[in-house]
Amino acid sequence: MLEILSLIRQDGDPGWCRSVPNWDRGPWLETLLGYRRAKNNARPRIISSHLPVHMFPKAFFGSKAKVIYTVRDPKDVLVSLFHFARIFRPYKDPGSLEEFMEKFLEGDGAK
Repeated sequence: MLEILSLIRQDGDPGWCRSVPNWDRGPWLETLLGYRRAKNNARPRIISSHLPVHMFPKAFFGSKAKVIYTVRDPKDVLVSLFHFARIFRPYKDPGSLEEFMEKFLEGDGAK
């Protein structure tokens, strides 16, 4: 979605996508670094988030911002998170995919 929005923002010119990392083009609102980047980005801004809408800043609801809500297939989420947890050290070892799936279904995820 970020690639599509980046291309729309640049009238189809892929130069921006190729030269600016995705974390600068669509920073994550829920991180301090992402929030700071988003505030300093030129308008119209692209901001990414995993936050539920009720946790968005109050100013958002009075703005002219537009939201694109993307939903992923739960199987895709499981497999993606499993592989991410295997390489991202702050997560505990996910074990086998089957073990991870059981934890995921219980709501434990990769904590």
